[in-house]
Amino acid sequence: MGIRKYKYYFKKPKNEIVKDILYWLMISGAIAIAATSPFFLTNLLRSCKKWRKYPRKKLSSVFYRLKKQGLLKIEKKNFQIYISLTREGKRLAGIYQINDLEIKKPKKWDGKWRILIFDISELKRTLREAFRGMLKKLGFYQIQKSVWIHPFECKAEVELLKDFFGLSDRELRLIIAEEIGDDREIRRFFNIP
Repeated sequence: MGIRKYKYYFKKPKNEIVKDILYWLMISGAIAIAATSPFFLTNLLRSCKKWRKYPRKKLSSVFYRLKKQGLLKIEKKNFQIYISLTREGKRLAGIYQINDLEIKKPKKWDGKWRILIFDISELKRTLREAFRGMLKKLGFYQIQKSVWIHPFECKAEVELLKDFFGLSDRELRLIIAEEIGDDREIRRFFNIP
């Protein structure tokens, strides 16, 4: 690794390292490592290409800090070490995933509108406001108080939001429509001819 590249990753904020570790563990579910070596952590760090970009010492300290904070669970069973996320670790990984969420703009629009309708109870007011904030961040256009629209494919993103916010099918619906009436203002908002 060249000095320039090393300096770049060394200065990378710790939360990026935390994000990479939590995301990788969330995707993989758990890691099993042969516990015969006292250098199991070093071997683990070498096993994931994504983690190789970070200095070992820094990565190791972040790894142990996550364990100390109760975000990672490490268990020894039958000469194997199993590393997985705790419930709190999964929650934090979900937050990182939500924060990185974005809807990709295709080269050509398919002519369909994605209409999102939600009805979140007044008892969940904070949740409702956070949900609206995420819709704004993702670039949805508000038609009415609880009716938002987007021109591009976003079913996976909406499902992720639905799961993250714990919304039911009755509280959130995604409708795909080809016509919505006068859509000139909405087309201008999304820069669609």
